[in-house]
Amino acid sequence: MAGRNGRTVRDLRRANRTAVLQRLYFDGPLSRFELGPATGLSSGSVSNVVADLVADGLVEEAGSVDSDGGRPRTLLRVAPGSGHMIGVDVGETRVRVELFDLTLTELARAQRPLEQQRYEVEVIVDHIRSGIAEVLAGAGLAPERLLGVGIGVPGIVEHTPDRGAVVHGQTIGWDAVPLESLLRAGSPLPDTVPYFIDNGAKTLGQAEMWFGAGRGARNALVVLFGSGVGACLVTPEVEHGRAVEWGHLTVRVRGRRCRCGARGCLEAYAGAESLLARWREEGGRVPGGTDEETALTAMLAAAYPADDSTPDPVALAVLEETAEYLGAGLSDLINLFQPERILMGGWAGLQLGSRFLPAVHRHALSYALRHPAEKVTIELGRLGPDAVTVGAAILPLADFFARGGRRPDPDPQSPPPAWHTALQERAPR
Repeated sequence: MAGRNGRTVRDLRRANRTAVLQRLYFDGPLSRFELGPATGLSSGSVSNVVADLVADGLVEEAGSVDSDGGRPRTLLRVAPGSGHMIGVDVGETRVRVELFDLTLTELARAQRPLEQQRYEVEVIVDHIRSGIAEVLAGAGLAPERLLGVGIGVPGIVEHTPDRGAVVHGQTIGWDAVPLESLLRAGSPLPDTVPYFIDNGAKTLGQAEMWFGAGRGARNALVVLFGSGVGACLVTPEVEHGRAVEWGHLTVRVRGRRCRCGARGCLEAYAGAESLLARWREEGGRVPGGTDEETALTAMLAAAYPADDSTPDPVALAVLEETAEYLGAGLSDLINLFQPERILMGGWAGLQLGSRFLPAVHRHALSYALRHPAEKVTIELGRLGPDAVTVGAAILPLADFFARGGRRPDPDPQSPPPAWHTALQERAPR
């Protein structure tokens, strides 16, 4: 039966379960007494929901605390083993696959390097499939126990009714690739396990907003600095995050050719791939036969030697110029969106780290308008190289929350909220 606002009793129960699960997940362990004011539910509703979640194996006791003059209060928490998710990062140097329990504790991982074939679609699909099979076997987990597989990819992701997630990755040569359909064909997973595919910068941003340096911020930009550059915008209007093709903002008319085909893009100057290319063009000694991560490590060592040897002036000049380009690019984001926080992640951003960030910060403030610049902080992300896989795993976790802790319902007559609704209504404090 539907009420005046169109919500059924089933909708109300699902919303109540979601509220309790989220509060226990982000703020637990909590007692039943604490859950009332935390969720806005009556004590009777809390008791009913908790009993339901305990019966489903989603919530368990976690000790007790003394109360003022009364009986000790039992603490409750989300049961870690009550659900499992896989996060996949289709990165620039490797495909990383990780298996997590419900509390995002890593249980197993698999990595597949990307070398000569790079982003050939069949290679990526095979890496994802085999990586999923490897982590499931390593943890001894049956595929049907998964809540879902989240995948972070480069490019723009379009969700279509007939082909599922379609990836438009111009910089990697992907033109409307039906990635979800390709993964389903010959998948090691049953059809009941859903795929959730989104932009990698967005999954990085989601991870940092839920569990990292973005926690508590209402207006933030999370920047992914790898072979290329990208960003995720989070504001009160776009709380689940929106990928921003920041790397293809034009910073120099008739400038260097970007891998997207245009000229003068920020990515043509500030991405690790272009950074190393510019070092080579200026006569730098770029190690041959190495991947980008190894080459960037060598460049950093040349520019900032650990001993008293003389820095490589070419490497140092290219890095300083890159810092200015990145800072100028960030100033555009500051002027456009006026964030309170900017976080830098991605493998190259983490490698360059604190040594590089002060220069980027200085240039960003010098190019930005004074008023929004005075209100922003710029810092490194806190979740390290696994941030994209963690963020990807959050996608099925958010869907699980949106469903009130229930697995996908085969009945299409009563669809639950979309997974991004739970992202939008997240409640880390």
